[in-house]
Amino acid sequence: MSTEDSLTRAEELLARLEAARAELEQLSQGEGGSPERALELLRELSELAKAVEEELERAKRAAEADAQS
Repeated sequence: MSTEDSLTRAEELLARLEAARAELEQLSQGEGGSPERALELLRELSELAKAVEEELERAKRAAEADAQS
């Protein structure tokens, strides 16, 4: 995977992360919010954050490999 591909994937994951964060915020502001959904969103946020970190690390490694070529 190229640096550009990893960065594009990271941007997509960040957009999903933001959507989940916004849903969690909306859920927390409403009455009668589902605690189960809130926990699901928190798990999703954690997984997405890890995936973003992995993609950024891939992009960094790809950029370093390109620089050494």
